[in-house]
Amino acid sequence: MLSIALPKGRMGNAVYERFAALGCACPEMQEDSRKLVFENPEAQVRYMLVKPTDVTVYVERGAADIGVVGKDVLLEYDPDVYELLDLKLGACRVAVAARNGWKEDLSLPLRVATKYPNIAREHYRRQNRDIEIIKLNGSIELAPILGLSDVIVDIVETGTTLRENDLGVFETVAPSSARLIANKSSYQFNKARIDGLVKELEAMS
Repeated sequence: MLSIALPKGRMGNAVYERFAALGCACPEMQEDSRKLVFENPEAQVRYMLVKPTDVTVYVERGAADIGVVGKDVLLEYDPDVYELLDLKLGACRVAVAARNGWKEDLSLPLRVATKYPNIAREHYRRQNRDIEIIKLNGSIELAPILGLSDVIVDIVETGTTLRENDLGVFETVAPSSARLIANKSSYQFNKARIDGLVKELEAMS
């Protein structure tokens, strides 16, 4: 049985529809339920619904054979997994944003509010820029508005939230979209089946 970790929410729903179209359906998932694990013995597939940032943990540690996660999460946590395919879903970007009209003072350390501290550090390391990381978990846009930070590093999809808060994108750090990943040991044991799924999913992208 192939175990698949899907992120809860829109991205997970969209990916499940693709798997279902390939004969890996699990009708019970369509029911209104609080269950987190669903199995279809006939299709030899098991789905687990997890928090998006936890998908890499389940796959890396072998609780799931494969999973779907945003590229931003892979960049932030750098898990020891195989990245097999860009599913071209949930396209967005990791970007630096600041208040409109903000001017950078290069003589001072840059205060960066983010839920992606590793991505931010690596981005500014390449620029040899001295920074101070302010780790936040929600409402990142508030930080520069209230003077807590100079800039934010966050996911930007449409940019609507930024515009409504008088913020704008300063620079793009990296593009992001849904990626299919695999546990390295599981991939060796299930190579033919997983490669077959990759080929079929690639044709749907």
